[in-house]
Amino acid sequence: MMRELIAPILDVSRYCLETGSEDVAVLAFEIFDELIESPVSLLGQSIPVIVHFALEVALNSKWEQSTRYQALQTISWLAKYKPKTLVKHKLVPAIISSMCQILSEEDFELDEYSVSADRAAAEVLDTMALHLINKHVFPHVFSFALSNFQRSEYSIREAAVMSLGIIAEGCYEIMRSNLTDILNLVLQAFEDQEKAVRGAAGFTIGQFAEHLQPEIVLHYERVLPCIFKVLTDPNAEVQEKAYYALAAFCEHLGSEILPFLPVLMERLVATLQCSRRDLQETCMSAICSTAAAAQSAFIPYAPGVLELMKSFLVLTADEDLPARARATELVGIIGTAVGRQYIEPVLPSFVEAAISGFSLDYTELREYSHGFFSSVAEILEGDLEQYLPRLVPLAYATCDLDDGTTVDFEVENEDGEFGDVSSDDGDDNNQNLRNVSIRTGVLDEKAAATQALGAFALHSKGAFMPYLEATLKILRKHSMYFHEDVRLQAFIALQHMLTATQATFPNTDTISAQAKHVLGVVMELYLMCLKSDSDKDTVAQVCTCLAEIYRHQDAKAMEPFFLLTSEEVLKLLRQEATCQRTDDTDDEDDGQLDTDQALMDAVADVLPAMATCMGPSFEPIFSQHFEALMKFSKESRAANDRTMVIGCVAEIARAIGSQIIPYIPRVMPVALQELRSAEAANRRNAAYCVGQLCKNGGVKAEEFYGSALAALHPLFSEGEEDVVRDNAAGAVARMITTQSQALPLSQVLPVLVRALPVKADLEEATAVYTCLSNLILASQPEILPLVPQVLPIFAKVAASTDELPEEAKVLIGRAVAHLLSHYRDEMQPLLSNIPADQANALAAIVRKI
Repeated sequence: MMRELIAPILDVSRYCLETGSEDVAVLAFEIFDELIESPVSLLGQSIPVIVHFALEVALNSKWEQSTRYQALQTISWLAKYKPKTLVKHKLVPAIISSMCQILSEEDFELDEYSVSADRAAAEVLDTMALHLINKHVFPHVFSFALSNFQRSEYSIREAAVMSLGIIAEGCYEIMRSNLTDILNLVLQAFEDQEKAVRGAAGFTIGQFAEHLQPEIVLHYERVLPCIFKVLTDPNAEVQEKAYYALAAFCEHLGSEILPFLPVLMERLVATLQCSRRDLQETCMSAICSTAAAAQSAFIPYAPGVLELMKSFLVLTADEDLPARARATELVGIIGTAVGRQYIEPVLPSFVEAAISGFSLDYTELREYSHGFFSSVAEILEGDLEQYLPRLVPLAYATCDLDDGTTVDFEVENEDGEFGDVSSDDGDDNNQNLRNVSIRTGVLDEKAAATQALGAFALHSKGAFMPYLEATLKILRKHSMYFHEDVRLQAFIALQHMLTATQATFPNTDTISAQAKHVLGVVMELYLMCLKSDSDKDTVAQVCTCLAEIYRHQDAKAMEPFFLLTSEEVLKLLRQEATCQRTDDTDDEDDGQLDTDQALMDAVADVLPAMATCMGPSFEPIFSQHFEALMKFSKESRAANDRTMVIGCVAEIARAIGSQIIPYIPRVMPVALQELRSAEAANRRNAAYCVGQLCKNGGVKAEEFYGSALAALHPLFSEGEEDVVRDNAAGAVARMITTQSQALPLSQVLPVLVRALPVKADLEEATAVYTCLSNLILASQPEILPLVPQVLPIFAKVAASTDELPEEAKVLIGRAVAHLLSHYRDEMQPLLSNIPADQANALAAIVRKI
């Protein structure tokens, strides 16, 4: 019935547009939006007609911006709720082409409450990138960018660069694989004569820094100088976007930032002292990222920056409070970067300034102050106890705020009482509001306060116990809050409550009564989230927390939750959970499903964690999940999906031992295929998986030894990445340790030894050095000719500061002692050629035997 009304609705809307009644015409789009969101499929074959009409309206610049916005909003809704239908009807190319055309329009002068068509088009592109498979979006956008970034019209050049930043979050996988070509285009835009194009470059690099990790960091030597050039751009908006790009990029840097630190800090400190508040704010954000990346190398700059922050932390005028909020955040970041001994002498005055800010009616300042208190907790740890009576009530008060309203905060003095503030009683029925997704300052403030409560517990441990029950009450309420940001922070904080409780009341033979109580609350809310939460990011975070809990609890404590956890994880693997539901059921043309990578990675982490907790008894649960998991290993799946499966099975094999044998015929061929993957992460996980299957697979795995050696051999080449080669070495070492008679050791060992020492994945070091040590202790004929190469490797390992399990060091010591005992004359010249510090370290290990 409803579908029959679509054509008349479109006719009426067209008539209204032609007669100047745009306010009536847009009602059609509002109707379509409601129908698109409906869980019942009401539009059917009408969707192509609706899309064509919406594009017709959106592309026509004679209509009001608000009218075009409504048309674009309908397309955005379709991209979010009906992505497969758009693909099925081949509507995606036309939509992307239209969005890029609108994005190329020059900006209109609008009031602060209006949304321009180009911004709405950007929203459509972003939504399509997030909800469609990369291959349906990226090629069209990249083609537009390549074809237009040298056009004479600046607005088209701006759109060409901007479009790549807009789709970065959703198309991260394919863009990371094509990053060199993409950067060649974007970095040129920093040299453009038009300020809008230079600003677009800053925005796009900032988006890349946020979403194309870790590959984007590898290009820091190209990217940072380009950003530096526009930090002093004559246009203020370009400068602001440059500082945004710098902050986003530096956030993911480590020691790579050190060569740039002097010139960078000189510019940042100078900008801090300019008169423009907006530029000061973005500059402080950049300093936050710089300090976090530089860590102890920031110590020389900390006193000067902290001194400048004092003037910001006394500002009270409304227009200055955003800068005060940023300054409060920056002090906390600097403190965690340089360490307690450097920040503690000045910390009390900053804490008092942050507390005093709660008397000002400004939600962003309170939000950033809660974040600052989280940093203070990390810095002071147990000594946070002195501040808890003042900080916890501030967090409680924020948690009790009515959404969208403000309250007057009382700021107590050292001896005063704050009052009895806690979460409201009652069981609010928020389930029907789960699809509401709005952002206000109060929501951000609540999320920050919730995060702060978790940080207080995590770092102060026993000192937080007087607040535990009241906090659990708040977190229970926030775990069912209508906005996902608050829920997510509540779930993280719940894990911290458990960590603090177990540190205060440690287990003896069994879990303590106090910890058991908190574990029960946490698991109840986590399982409820998996069952009913509609937000994928929140569910992914809960899966991550669950995995951590399972890894650190014994099976007896977790036994009541095995079955329920298994059931919910299986739903997620089958993509049948609440957060994955959609009525958009049209099949894709190649059988792929549009999976959320972050979610599925987190889901796949739960199974190995359960296996670690349960040991071999996990196998019956694994058998129930196996088929659902293996669907992600098909060749048609994305590389990330395939490596997720291989890594998951490898860790399960490690935990359940020989119980993995029945699964080897299905898993081993997939792992061997992934050894040939173009992606280093896939080759690494596949090598590790092959090693674990061979170690635990007995005779069944031995059938694959020949194929495994052939597939692993290319991973030992000099051009291979260190981390991949380390895992290949670990795989071969496990094969030798388990079934040495099945391998041609005279051919295998020289290749293995040439790949040593282990460089990047130190978890493989134990397997490798244990293998070699045992061969030497057994006087295996094939290893003895290689002793001149093995001995310097053992010496390097002995002198290394890298952590190596004591078991491996003991075996190395025993192996060298064995060689000295049986081949002393041959050993003396070998030892004399080893550098003195390494020889002494090796001798120290031998003396302990």
